[in-house]
Amino acid sequence: MERLIVDGMNVLGSRPDGWWRDRPAAMAGLTRRLDALAAGEEIDLAIVFDGRPHRRVESAAETIAVGFAPGGPDAADREIVARLRADHEPGSIVVVTSDRRLRNSVKAVGASSIPAGDLLRRLEAFERGE
Repeated sequence: MERLIVDGMNVLGSRPDGWWRDRPAAMAGLTRRLDALAAGEEIDLAIVFDGRPHRRVESAAETIAVGFAPGGPDAADREIVARLRADHEPGSIVVVTSDRRLRNSVKAVGASSIPAGDLLRRLEAFERGE
């Protein structure tokens, strides 16, 4: 089974579609979409957002794990790297982020990464039924 960890705010921020006007709604929307993708394609998927938990975001997921990383800038990056280090098989995990520093950290612990745009294109193709 494919295993993904998504840098949630990085993926949201990769497209200037007005997500910042209602951050919790944008986070919940992305979570719902990724939840459908994970269920439809049998992906073990986790998403990590910077900041405190939002019930609205947590309730948007049935299949995927939703995490939050309070602690200021780059808190989700640190959380993602900590999860990789704690995993018994980090090489089986793909991290979705366009953040160069995080991608370097991911590589250093033996995992791989893809840019946010790759995941968004895959998600859009899934939603179109392709």
